[in-house]
Amino acid sequence: MAPTPADQRVHDDGRVELDPADVRSLEGSRFFNEELAPVPVEKRTWTTYNYFALWMGMAHNIPSYALAASLIALGMNWVQALLTITIGNLVVLAPMLLNSHAGTKYGIPFPVFARAFYGLRGANLAALLRAFIACGWFGIQTWVGGEAIYVILGRLLGSGWRDAPVVAGQHWTLWLSFVVFWIGQMLIIWRGMEAVRKFENWTAPLVSVGFLVMLGYVLVKAGGLGPILSDGGKLGWGPDFWKVFAPALMAMIAFWSTLSLNMPDFTRFGGSQRKQVRGQILGLPTTMTFIAIVAILTTSGGHVLYGEDIWDPAQLADKFTSPVVVVVALVALVLATISANLAANVVSPSYDFSNAFPKKITFAIGGGITGVIGILIQPWRLYSDPNIYIFAWLGFYGGLLGAVAGVLVAGYWVVSRTKLKLRDLYTPDGVYWFSGGWNWRALVATLVGAVLAVGGAYGGPFPDAGLIPFLKPLYDYNWVVGLVGAFVVFSALALPNSRQSATYEKEEISERGSSRIDPAAVDG
Repeated sequence: MAPTPADQRVHDDGRVELDPADVRSLEGSRFFNEELAPVPVEKRTWTTYNYFALWMGMAHNIPSYALAASLIALGMNWVQALLTITIGNLVVLAPMLLNSHAGTKYGIPFPVFARAFYGLRGANLAALLRAFIACGWFGIQTWVGGEAIYVILGRLLGSGWRDAPVVAGQHWTLWLSFVVFWIGQMLIIWRGMEAVRKFENWTAPLVSVGFLVMLGYVLVKAGGLGPILSDGGKLGWGPDFWKVFAPALMAMIAFWSTLSLNMPDFTRFGGSQRKQVRGQILGLPTTMTFIAIVAILTTSGGHVLYGEDIWDPAQLADKFTSPVVVVVALVALVLATISANLAANVVSPSYDFSNAFPKKITFAIGGGITGVIGILIQPWRLYSDPNIYIFAWLGFYGGLLGAVAGVLVAGYWVVSRTKLKLRDLYTPDGVYWFSGGWNWRALVATLVGAVLAVGGAYGGPFPDAGLIPFLKPLYDYNWVVGLVGAFVVFSALALPNSRQSATYEKEEISERGSSRIDPAAVDG
C-alpha cells in the first residue's frame, strides 16, 4: 500500500484534504488559484437533494426536449424514441459516476483531476476541448431561450414585434431577445458558484410546469392519448430503424458526455460519496425519462394537430391559440433553460479557462469568455436542423469526449486505483509534471480513441464516404469507440510505468524506515 503524503489529511469517510498551511504554500504556484483549489471538507456541504435539483435543472430545458422530439422528427414512434433515450442515459451514467468519485474524495474540479493523467500542462488539452464544446452548448441554449422570449413578447405586443424588419436573416427583435437572455445569464454567473447553486435550488421544482402545460394543451386538443400513441412512426422495426438507432443512441449519450467528464466540478462540494451518487442516480435517469416522455407525447400530439413534426417547443407553442398557455409555458421554459445553461455550460468552461491561465482568469472571467465564444460559434446554425443537431454536432463531439473519458476512467480506477497526491496536482515539483508538464501516454491514447471514433465522420458537413472511409462504420458508435479505444491504449501504456514507480516508491520508503499507511488505500 502507498504511503500517505505528509500534507494530506484523510477523514474517516475517505475524503481527503490538504492542511491549510499547505494550501497557503501553493498560492505562489502558477497552477493554483482559489477557484481551482481543493475544497476544504467543512465546505463540502451539497446533499442528495442538491444533486437531484441540479439534474432536474439541467435536464428540464428546451434542448433536452428538442433532443427527444427530434427522434420523432427522424421517424421513430414513441416507444422507439423512449427506448433510445433511456438506454443512452443509463450508459452515460456509468462514466459519470466513475469520474464523480474523484471530485468528492479530493475536492477538485475536472481540469485539476485531468492533470493527474495528462500532466499539469497537458490537462489544458482535455479541459479546453471540453470548454469549447460547452461554449457551443451555451450558445445553443441561449439562442433557444431568446427564441422563447421572442415568442412570448410576440403574443403580448403583437405583429409589430413579431414581424419586425429582418437583419442578418432574423427579425431584429429575435436578436434583441437573444442578447437580453445572454445578459441575464452573465449577471448570475458573475456572482459565482454559490449563486448558481441557489438558483438551481429554487428553480428546480418549477421547471416542469412549462412542459406539463404544453403537454396538457396538446392532449386536450388532440383528443387524448389514443391518437398520439396509435402513430406507428415512419421507420417500423426493420432495417430502417436500426440504421438510425445506433447513431441516435450515440447522440443521446453525447448529449451528457460533457457532464460525464466535468461532474467533479460539482461533486467536489459533495457531503459524501453516498450523497452525490444517490443524488445523481435519482436525478439523471428519472428527470431525462420524464422530459423525454413529455417531449415525445407533445411532439406526436403536435403532428396530430398540425400535420408536421415540430421539434422546437418554442415554435410549437407559437401555434397554440391560447395566449395564456403560450406565456405560462414559455416563461417556465425560459427559467428552465437558464438553470440548465448555468450548470451544464458555464460552470465547467469557467473552471477550464481558469485552469489554462490560473493567475489571470477567475471563475467570473471564464464565464464571460464562455458567453462571448457562445455567440461567435453561431448557435442558430447548429440548431437549425435535427440531422445536423444529432449526427454532426452531437455525434462528432461525443466521439472526441468519449476518448477523454476513457483516459480519465482508466487512469483513476485502473492505473492510480483512486489514489492521488493532492498537492502535486498544483506544483511542477510533483509527480504529475511528467515530461515538461505533458504525459505523452494520455495524448497518444486520446488521439487513437478520437481517430477511431470520428475519423469516419459522414453526413452533414462531412463527406458521404466519411473523412477516412474505412473508419466510416465506427462513426455510428462514436462515443463507445472513443471511450473503449482510449481506455485500452492508456491502460496498456501507463500500467507498466505505474508499477515501476510504485516499486521505486516502496523501496525509497523502506530505506527511510517509514511505516505510514494510507487510510485512503482502503477507501472505495
